[in-house]
Amino acid sequence: MEEIAPGIRHWKAIHPHLGIEVSAYWLPELRLLLDPIAVPDEVEGVEHVVLSCRHHVRDCLEAAERFGATVRAPRTGMHDYPEDTPIKPYDFEEPLLDGELTPYEVGGLSPDETALHIPSANALSIADGAIRYGDDLDFVPDQYMDDPEEDKADIRRGFGDLAGRLDFDVLLLAHGEPIASGGREALRRFSSR
Repeated sequence: MEEIAPGIRHWKAIHPHLGIEVSAYWLPELRLLLDPIAVPDEVEGVEHVVLSCRHHVRDCLEAAERFGATVRAPRTGMHDYPEDTPIKPYDFEEPLLDGELTPYEVGGLSPDETALHIPSANALSIADGAIRYGDDLDFVPDQYMDDPEEDKADIRRGFGDLAGRLDFDVLLLAHGEPIASGGREALRRFSSR
């Protein structure tokens, strides 16, 4: 685990179904885990677990039990969970954590593709719309899209809108390396390609 920006700790673990490294984040001051997987022993004091899309359940239920935390996921993806799920829904543009985090709809891949804006950490966390396993942001492989060209256009539009209206510098990705500085500009470039 490393602190990639003030108040943001990042780690990676192999996703059991994908067989690749995915990223997760701990924001200790906010008592928040984002898309947790294989939560390190040093993590403590968590009250909130927030998922950026319904597919990022990963180890959230174990983390919730370990810390006595509440898990939240986009309402638009709740249909994927059993009726008795302990996961609670959130709505787009509904401030969470006393206004410390606001989820925004991205569009594209799925109805629950979400970006989580965290102003106090100067960060935006994104679900699956962009990945970074090299130097630059890229799309997920076409095989994960229903209509690759339409989905890519929707993702570009959604990220372009968010990069234009939200203030952030750090870009947290669920898949691949985060961008510790210059994330807003990187998302703008990605949106216009």
